[in-house]
Amino acid sequence: MPPPPEDESPTSEFAVPEGLLTSPPQEFSNAFTPPDGIPQIGPLARPGTPWQDRMRTMIRMPLAERPALDRPTRTEEAEPGFAVPRVLDLTLRIGELLLAGGEGAEDVEAAMFGVAQAYGLDRCEPTVTFTLISITHQPSLVDDPVTVGRTVRRRGTDYTRLAAVFRLVDDITKGDVSLEEAYRRLAAIRRNRHPYSKGALTMASGALSGAASMLVGGDGLVFVLAALGAMLGDRLAWMCAGRGLPEFYQFVAAAMPPAAIGVTVALTLPGDSSQFKAAAVITGGLFALIPGRALVAAVHDGLTGFYITAAARLLEVVYLIVGIVCGVLLVLYIGAQLRAELVPDQLQREERPFIQLFAAMLLALAFCVLLQQERHTVLLATLNGGVAWVVYGALHDVGPVDTVPSTVAAAGLVGLFGQLLSRYQFASSLPYITAAIGPLLPGSATYFGLLNIAQGEMDKGIQHLSQAAAIALGIAIGVNLGGELARLFIKTPGVDTPLPGRRAAKRTRGF
Repeated sequence: MPPPPEDESPTSEFAVPEGLLTSPPQEFSNAFTPPDGIPQIGPLARPGTPWQDRMRTMIRMPLAERPALDRPTRTEEAEPGFAVPRVLDLTLRIGELLLAGGEGAEDVEAAMFGVAQAYGLDRCEPTVTFTLISITHQPSLVDDPVTVGRTVRRRGTDYTRLAAVFRLVDDITKGDVSLEEAYRRLAAIRRNRHPYSKGALTMASGALSGAASMLVGGDGLVFVLAALGAMLGDRLAWMCAGRGLPEFYQFVAAAMPPAAIGVTVALTLPGDSSQFKAAAVITGGLFALIPGRALVAAVHDGLTGFYITAAARLLEVVYLIVGIVCGVLLVLYIGAQLRAELVPDQLQREERPFIQLFAAMLLALAFCVLLQQERHTVLLATLNGGVAWVVYGALHDVGPVDTVPSTVAAAGLVGLFGQLLSRYQFASSLPYITAAIGPLLPGSATYFGLLNIAQGEMDKGIQHLSQAAAIALGIAIGVNLGGELARLFIKTPGVDTPLPGRRAAKRTRGF
């Protein structure tokens, strides 16, 4: 049998077999992501939308579903000096300053993603933990990914620097800053000195403790003694820091002078008033040491899904509180050996609404100085602290609401107003929130718990410390809830339609 004739038009072995579709059917066209991303129509692509909202929405999306946002054309992208590693390095340096300044992990990731996207790196995945930040860029599905990281070893509280970094990120996302100019501005931000000197910080620490002692019923003498104890503790902490001691020992040293002055008051002043004044002095000194900023950041990271960072921040808070406990308990044990009469639950707050409102606003003002805030944010943060105390007093002192729900409601308004102010300023919300929650911190409950433990009453001590922990968590949850409500229901300035909902992580429900 003769062989079959060969085809006069032979085909390649890589040709598509006959009958196989060269493109997906029309009904499956929506299941494939275009090479340039999914086109986005709506508020997400509007130029007036704050970069924080756009980037938070983007980082919550899977990589294959992220839209390709329009960006200004940059002539430097075609220049030989423009390289992906330089953009990634700039992104890491900006994220480092934000994380070291106390910003939440989600906001740090949003800023890093915004910077990378503004310079043309779309396929990026930033990752933020407590001490390590990294970013991965993959040019395409067939190219090898590039991952760079940076360790955050030193932290400091300077909200002026934090605000400057936010302005830089805002300008970068608008397309107004070249890569070289961004490096120059970032270097200038790192070189800037703190707006307030060490002497001003010491005076602010004293004013904060004095105002806190007035919140719990102290008079002029108590104000002076509490301020003196806080300033001595601040100087001791600066000395420990200069010697290179860890922050734990700095808190131990800072907690001892207020407690020592309180014990001295109980030993020297006659009558029952000495016990009350001693309690007010020690309580005021504790207000300046409770790490409210770190606690709020920890709970915020946990509620937004950054559990590793949240756990690390909470562990840091625990260590700092243990340092305070060690310093105060050491002095209280010495006072008990000297027969100092310190009776728990001696703080009976009188109804002095105007004096307490003034003290709450003074406390928030002192916190602003300690946080190195910009001067134009001090007034708004102080007023926000006054609002927090008015709401708390109206619910707890006048109304029949318990301490923890009153604190949550007051902190929720603080977070709401802080987020509103930051959205209209296109800046971080921390300068408007952190100082305002100062009057709500659980100083008296912490003191009562430590005093009960020092006197051997462990059950009462644990009860008071549990109440202090509940108040602190209530503050953090209220602040986060207020911020989330602001993002959901408050219209963004310059945008007519509401923003699309930010996707949240789907968790298991019992399986």
